[in-house]
Amino acid sequence: MPELPEVETIKNGLIPEVVGRRFLKANLLWPGQVRQPSPEEFRRDIVGQTVEGIRRRGKYLIFDLSGRLKLILHLKMTGCLLIRPSDAEPEPHTRAILYLDNSTSIHFLDQRKFGAMWLVQNENEVVGGLGIEPLDHAFSVDALRETLSKHNIPVKPLLCDQAIIAGIGNMYADEALFEARIHPEKKTRKLTAKESERLYNAICHVLVEGIARCGASVSTYQQPDGEPGFAHLFFQVAHRRGERCYRCDTPIERIALRGRGTYFCPKCQKA
Repeated sequence: MPELPEVETIKNGLIPEVVGRRFLKANLLWPGQVRQPSPEEFRRDIVGQTVEGIRRRGKYLIFDLSGRLKLILHLKMTGCLLIRPSDAEPEPHTRAILYLDNSTSIHFLDQRKFGAMWLVQNENEVVGGLGIEPLDHAFSVDALRETLSKHNIPVKPLLCDQAIIAGIGNMYADEALFEARIHPEKKTRKLTAKESERLYNAICHVLVEGIARCGASVSTYQQPDGEPGFAHLFFQVAHRRGERCYRCDTPIERIALRGRGTYFCPKCQKA
């Protein structure tokens, strides 16, 4: 699933290609991708809208449009956005094509059809329930410690709860917990002050490094120019079950934790 570094990378790749451009047409190859308004209204209302800016909120992309509308996209598990010439043939699993006024288009690919688009005036209808951004100034050691103390659940599910912290997902939660030497099942209220500080630093570090490495292409993720990311080449535990820990040579293990595949080193991250 594209997580914060992947969505941030997509945003950074779209901005120079899309900001200032005007939408000419929307071709909805799978209308079910539009959640709001109706597909017919979406096709009609997006025409003539100029993209004034693109932002990220959690794992969502928000296009600020000229007519006070917001185009919001969520890539879910298998979505990606590609910049293509307007006359390019759609690739397999292309669900929507948004045509721009410079002979290019945005192709929304989504193998599993979980991705979604909204065209709304009030973005809070879609993203209003998200938690704190982990790379914002408001996210601090004290803020994380306070958040951890409010819950008594395993730390891994808390990191993945978008209503608590927005943007972290499975991969980067596993990486942060490994870097902080914390077992993913440890209850949040049992984390010491030092562990909380290590976890805060680890979260910030793995996310910043993930962005610098253009995201992780472990599945269908691509950058808007079609190039893969390479953050996964530096993963310490995520998606490495059975491989040796780079730190201690112990085999990496995988468990299911609240329905999520969770990777960790049983020696470096003792229960």
